[in-house]
Amino acid sequence: MSWLHANGDRGVWPATLYADRTALPDPFPALRNRRSCDLVVIGAGLTGLSAALRAARAGLSVIVVEAQRVGWGASGRNGGQLGSGFNWSQRKLEVKLGAPTARALWDLAEEAKADARSFMDGASYGPGVISACLKPSDVRSAIAENDWMSRHYGTQGEVLDATAMAQITGSRAYAGGVLDPTAGRCDPLAYTLNLMRACLAEGVEIFERSEVHRLTGTTVATAHGAVTARAVVQATNGYSPWLTDRTAARVLPINNYIAVTAPLADPPFRSGRGQPAVADSRFVVNYFWQTDDGRLIFGGGESYGKRFPADIRAKVRANLARVYPALAQVELTHAWGGTLAVTATRLPYVAEVAPGVFSAGGYSGHGLALAGLFGKLCAEAVLGERSRFDLLRALPVPGLPGGRVFGAWLAQAGMVFGAVRDRMLGARLHAPYDT
Repeated sequence: MSWLHANGDRGVWPATLYADRTALPDPFPALRNRRSCDLVVIGAGLTGLSAALRAARAGLSVIVVEAQRVGWGASGRNGGQLGSGFNWSQRKLEVKLGAPTARALWDLAEEAKADARSFMDGASYGPGVISACLKPSDVRSAIAENDWMSRHYGTQGEVLDATAMAQITGSRAYAGGVLDPTAGRCDPLAYTLNLMRACLAEGVEIFERSEVHRLTGTTVATAHGAVTARAVVQATNGYSPWLTDRTAARVLPINNYIAVTAPLADPPFRSGRGQPAVADSRFVVNYFWQTDDGRLIFGGGESYGKRFPADIRAKVRANLARVYPALAQVELTHAWGGTLAVTATRLPYVAEVAPGVFSAGGYSGHGLALAGLFGKLCAEAVLGERSRFDLLRALPVPGLPGGRVFGAWLAQAGMVFGAVRDRMLGARLHAPYDT
């Protein structure tokens, strides 16, 4: 069974808080004949829709084929955190790739946030993401990085001590943190559907429940139809990397989990400092934010097989209780899992994997911001504007150690080790800090 069909009903959005609160569109038809166009996009998430929109605005005819529903994958069910930069710090990017390349990548990441914010109408956007530190050594590293970024990139992160963290978040689990005021949080499904509406306004055709079973040259084949195009964008991230061998060798699907509390009588974010999102310094990150009606959207825990656990609530609740012990038994109204993708270096994989076939994915936790931009840059490459695409294509993303057959097993073993280390240190790391 593929990652596309391992969990949940086919052609139905997962039962997320986002789906409950968003005006969902009627289904698009399935592809049932042979078609031709300038660009065919596989996957109607943020990468695919952004590629479609950029190409359509340039006058190309565009068809998007989606195996499930628009925004069904990670794009519409993630934790909603619109972060800055890449998985690597800017200092590491400068050391490894050189200052000019690092600066160009930073500018792209800033453009990615700006692009995303332009589609936030009705998407509950709020500014601010806190990088929360569990240990004093994490705080020292975060302060040093923040100072360096302020000097070299002009950023204005705010350093928070344990007292400030407790005042803002209502949790005493953290030794400190840094607030990025230019990052933010949102309802990712509403954002994705806004992007879909922009595509429709430009004449993009969308077909749902149209899983691509075969990609031959620039022809994609589904169960009941096919599309032949001048170019293809593979925008499936963790769900169908196997469509092209080079992508499958570099992009590893993993699962992550989110639960949502009922509206809280005494919500934790109540300091008057707004309601920024939080992502902490664990290897398997805890991430959360508070909605306007006092719910806590809390993500935590991973797994590496195709199947989600039988009790997602219990899996997330354990992490929630470490950060907010008073919420250990709170009602969780929603709980769901999703599949994202990582690479060996945690940098995204962008490539022309075959003549006229462009692929982007492996965002490694930064997809809400980067996916839209990377789709746009794939479309730029289709249009012959390759300079920015080639900058991303040069990112160091080798094949997974062990190759396509054994690479996933070895990578999963490494992530399991990191998760076990988190659990072994968990009691000490989550001891309350004096406030």
